[in-house]
Amino acid sequence: MARLTRAVLSLCLLALAACSSLPERPVLPDAFAPPPATQGELALRAGPAETRHPGQSGFRLLSNGTEAYALRMYSAQVATRSLDIQTYIWTADLTGKMLAQRALAAADRGVHVRILVDDMDARAKNAGFAGLDAHENIEVRIFNPFASRSGKASHIGELVTSFRRLNHRMHNKSWIADNRVAVVGGRNLGDEYFNASAGSNFVDLDLAMVGPIVRQVSDGFDRYWNAHSNYPIAAVSPGAVTPAALERVRGILQGTPAELAASPYANVLREDPDVQRLLTGGVSLHWTAQWTFASDDPLKLDLKGNVSNMDRSVVLSTLAPAIRAAQSELHLISPYFVPGPVATQTLVTSAIAGIDVRVLTNSLAATDVAAVHGGYMRYREELIDGGVKVWELKPTNDADSDFSLRGSSGSSLHTKAVIIDDRQVFIGSFNLDPRSTSINTEQGVLVAHPELAQELETIYEEQLQGSHAWRVERVDGKLQWSDGTQTFTSDPEASGFRRFVAWLTKLLPIESQL
Repeated sequence: MARLTRAVLSLCLLALAACSSLPERPVLPDAFAPPPATQGELALRAGPAETRHPGQSGFRLLSNGTEAYALRMYSAQVATRSLDIQTYIWTADLTGKMLAQRALAAADRGVHVRILVDDMDARAKNAGFAGLDAHENIEVRIFNPFASRSGKASHIGELVTSFRRLNHRMHNKSWIADNRVAVVGGRNLGDEYFNASAGSNFVDLDLAMVGPIVRQVSDGFDRYWNAHSNYPIAAVSPGAVTPAALERVRGILQGTPAELAASPYANVLREDPDVQRLLTGGVSLHWTAQWTFASDDPLKLDLKGNVSNMDRSVVLSTLAPAIRAAQSELHLISPYFVPGPVATQTLVTSAIAGIDVRVLTNSLAATDVAAVHGGYMRYREELIDGGVKVWELKPTNDADSDFSLRGSSGSSLHTKAVIIDDRQVFIGSFNLDPRSTSINTEQGVLVAHPELAQELETIYEEQLQGSHAWRVERVDGKLQWSDGTQTFTSDPEASGFRRFVAWLTKLLPIESQL
């Protein structure tokens, strides 16, 4: 009977999937962002600064979630010409709705808003994105969409029957206002990425940028916007893009400012000096002409021929030579860290050569994807035995952490960054794992600037403290986790279920998917 039930269920899923197929993508002319705005607040702030630094771009670390949120809000509020948003996840919570409300308000002022979102998340918010698309100044496109727009059964059925296509996701994150200011990094759009969640928040990082690099980020957005891997939402869900849908979205979003004003997060924003400096124009930037913006081909999974991981991943081909060229220090932050044999050997070789190689990743208790931890466990001992110093982030926030929402109960690492020789930094969406290398699209920025590197190093050293992370070492042949006050001989604070998932993943031949 059980076998029969499973067979019937499988046939039903296949039937549901067969009933759903993507329509032919409409023929669309290539579209591009307009030139940088010459009027408005962003032009007023960025234009003179660019003139004073010809050929250079200005960078600012956004390690503070409140500042990262405030910059996006502010830039949308003052944009005069264009707002381009590219994201993997856009949640319908307080900050997610506020950002949508600001984008809608910008469109009402005549700003051209383009939203490009991955469908692994967007499908569940189809009605909201379709409503926004009904606005005459907003266009929404979906990266690699599902044919079915609702229902778990059809969702699973499509994944089963079209796994190779749907397994390829857009992990890039960009926020570009007036082609004058851009934000690139690890943050999706939602409370847990901006220290606004009463539950677990992500430790994350972005780069705010002005100058010529903004135009490169904008060109990268255009490349994705015009790629055949995305569809206008009206093409996959034509009946949902209606004036009535737009009015429903307006009704949902119109009360969000009052919701924010009544929330504890409003107090956090008011108390944050970084936010206040941003709003009053007191933000300082690091200027340099030494930077590289790297963005994968939106069709990377379909590259033909004998394509190596290095050739398939533009981000890896940019980052790997810089890592191999390290002379004294190589400090990595990767929440999902599955280095594989090649990267493991590279890091061990560097450590043996006397380079200070350090890795900060999630502990099993802190990660939001226990299966990935199983892939990391395969290489943990080899790394440590080879001289690589390893820390794993704790799941709980330090009670004295600045400007996180009062009552936040936990933290999980989401930052993707590298510091090289106290002079170069890489920040982006790229995890050091097979999925980022070979399957998902990624992007990031490699910048050479000693002061910027020192700022990130200060943040890094803080996260390595015992209040935030456990140092993992080999003692008497066994792994040991220590924060300076307590010592553990197995993954600390991890539940039995998490241990089982990680153990099972470690055994299964699925590393290429992690």
